[in-house]
Amino acid sequence: MKNKNPLVSRRHFLVTAATAAIIGPMILRSSAKAATPAGKLNHACIGVGGMGWGDLQNFKKHPNLQIVAICDVDENNLKRASEAVPGARTYTDWRELLKVEGNRIDSVNVAVPDHNHFAIAVQAIRSGKHVYCQKPLCHDVAEVRILTNEAVKAGVITQLGTQVASSIGDRIGVQWLKEGVIGKIKHAYLCSNRPGAVARYRLEGPRPAQGQEPPSTLHWENWIGTAPMRSYVPEIYHPTTWRTWQDFGTGWSGDIGCHIFDAVWKGLDLKSPNSVVAEVQKSWQDSPERRADTWPQGNHISWTFPGNKHTESDVLPVEWFDGEFYPPEEVRALFSIEDYPAESAMIIGTEGALLIPHGKMPKLLPESKFKDFEFPELKERNHYHHFVDACLGGDKTESHFAQSGPMTEAILLGTVAIRVPGQVLEWDADRMKFPNYPQAEKFLRRKYRKGWGVKGI
Repeated sequence: MKNKNPLVSRRHFLVTAATAAIIGPMILRSSAKAATPAGKLNHACIGVGGMGWGDLQNFKKHPNLQIVAICDVDENNLKRASEAVPGARTYTDWRELLKVEGNRIDSVNVAVPDHNHFAIAVQAIRSGKHVYCQKPLCHDVAEVRILTNEAVKAGVITQLGTQVASSIGDRIGVQWLKEGVIGKIKHAYLCSNRPGAVARYRLEGPRPAQGQEPPSTLHWENWIGTAPMRSYVPEIYHPTTWRTWQDFGTGWSGDIGCHIFDAVWKGLDLKSPNSVVAEVQKSWQDSPERRADTWPQGNHISWTFPGNKHTESDVLPVEWFDGEFYPPEEVRALFSIEDYPAESAMIIGTEGALLIPHGKMPKLLPESKFKDFEFPELKERNHYHHFVDACLGGDKTESHFAQSGPMTEAILLGTVAIRVPGQVLEWDADRMKFPNYPQAEKFLRRKYRKGWGVKGI
């Protein structure tokens, strides 16, 4: 395996460019076009297992993109990816990839656990690389604000990995909301009650008292990255269940929330919320051990957003439900209590309702009222290829960071509220403060492990 050099000291990898100030609300513009002169994008995949494997497959199919470098902390993942893209240079440390590849790459995609998103993406952006990053954009609110500013300042092309945002269904939903098809909006209900998701992705915890040596093929130091060090335990961290743990993931709402929130955010031109509060699973709330280490297996998060031209009043309530929490029965009954989509957004307007099932076509309700309403004709779009085309001078991306960054920030404010359940948090976006409950501000940013710091955070 090539380029498996020992870790280089921290000073070789700390970026020196000053970060943008943490300010808000920001006046955001879409990513500037920054075409690659050669007309061919030289691309690096950072994280090629799990979701990263799917990302690689999609990028590989674009005729004007060449994957020239790949990185993964798991050599088994790296081996499979090497066989899929013969000739690509291989790395087990993303810092080494960005240093060695230098001017040989134009873009990267980031598909690693949430806690390392920011460190990778911000260094790539500061090096002038276009960045496609899996959702959520970052682990912490402060990271999102800085990364959004850095992307706008650098003028690079960016895309959040909300693939369904490019689907015809979600784009129609956005169009209908902007056009006011269901009138002025009164309330939005978002949910992700996917069957089997709690058992598979949301372990109860706590972590085992004893760990063991990781497999020789897994570079555990690099996997831990910015997070506090802990012992390796098979099956509960790598490769999938890391989302359970506060050190690594952002819970179910931080992950799937980015998909379900997207059309609502864009269609209603939402900005930073005024406040947020969370109700959580009682067994988690009553366990200090679990609250210190894991995310709950069920959440109900409520935001209050400033109203605008799309809303009935000067505030808009938006609610999220997952795990054991479900949208109210009267809301589900607008479609069907029995067949209500497990992952969806229901937006209630003065003239009707709009249901946007995740990955499917939207429905106007009541169906009898809108039975003759025609769907707009939109072209199919590949979320990954749209990013590549934008890097090569095409139209702006669907989920550029100037847009998806503030959305992610709002979603992650929900994860802060989860950690202080029942407490309404008033949000001062300009100063990034909770004026009525400053105790929660410690959850806006975390301290990185020694040797993995990022300048400006």
